[in-house]
Amino acid sequence: MTDTGASTAGCRSLDEAACIAEEALLPAALEVDGADRVPQSHLDLLAKKGFYGFAAPDDLTALDFPSYAAACRAVESLAGGCLATTLVWVQHHGAVSALAKTGNRELRDARLKPLAEGRLRSGVAVTAAVRPGIPMLRAEPVDGGWIFDGAAPWVSGWGMVDTLYIAARDADDVLVMALLDAEEGESVSAGPPARLVAAQASRTVTVRFSRHFVPRERVVQTVPLEAHSKGDPESVRFNGNLALGVAGRAIALMGDDSGALSAQLATARRTLLGAAAEDVPAARAAVSQFAVRAAAALAVHVGGRALLTDAHAQRLTREATFLLAFGSRPAIRTALLKGLGAQERSAGGAGTA
Repeated sequence: MTDTGASTAGCRSLDEAACIAEEALLPAALEVDGADRVPQSHLDLLAKKGFYGFAAPDDLTALDFPSYAAACRAVESLAGGCLATTLVWVQHHGAVSALAKTGNRELRDARLKPLAEGRLRSGVAVTAAVRPGIPMLRAEPVDGGWIFDGAAPWVSGWGMVDTLYIAARDADDVLVMALLDAEEGESVSAGPPARLVAAQASRTVTVRFSRHFVPRERVVQTVPLEAHSKGDPESVRFNGNLALGVAGRAIALMGDDSGALSAQLATARRTLLGAAAEDVPAARAAVSQFAVRAAAALAVHVGGRALLTDAHAQRLTREATFLLAFGSRPAIRTALLKGLGAQERSAGGAGTA
């Protein structure tokens, strides 16, 4: 795992994230909750403050996070302000991180700086290629590049991003990771936004590819699926900060009546941050379940008003439910069902986002 130092004190960027969450995101969160897209102004503000360089190399970012813990707290703060905005923003960084490491120097030189500055914005579509079993999006080598064929579900930010960091899988279980234009055309089409229980403004769609040619020049890397999977615990760990953000907001709205929840939030945060790779799914399940419990406590605390659509309590309850399944894995699902007192079927269950 990356640096797990717990230092967050004196971090300008962490303070900036908290300020954006409190002064820009939270005041608009209920309005965004009912909108069909994240406001452009939210994404522009994150770009202006340098947050699109979150995963960029040091020479391309002005953010001053002293540790991995501080970076995670920034994500937590933003998610506690507006989950939909944070979902669209956070998925941008898959492209930034990949381009920072790519051997495709021409693509890196052309795209990394504008992505780090937020002049270009990216979505991500990897699930279709890495999920167990037959890939939903297949890659076939041809002269000059690859053919992508199939579907990529759960693509967030459609209509708000310029590029798409996407993976398809070939017959030898090698992932072809590419950076494509987020545009429809003869061989690329996007379905209508999914009707989600929360974060509807993220504009999450299924993108379909019909024998779409991807030139070699747009390929970021090729990597065996097995090798890629070894890094999966860190993605799972990182996404847990979204649930911590929702839980933290629910606790903050309860104020002094939150009781032991504040201390439990700190414990959940430390557990997620410090978990060994093999323990990350259980830690992630624990924070997701904790978010549901914190949101439920807020709903009870608020009382009947929690049933109204203009109350944060109902919004956070739906967001916590959303995060039970978002970015899940079979091991997380098993741990969640065990924690909730349910039994996992041996045949497995439905796919997750």
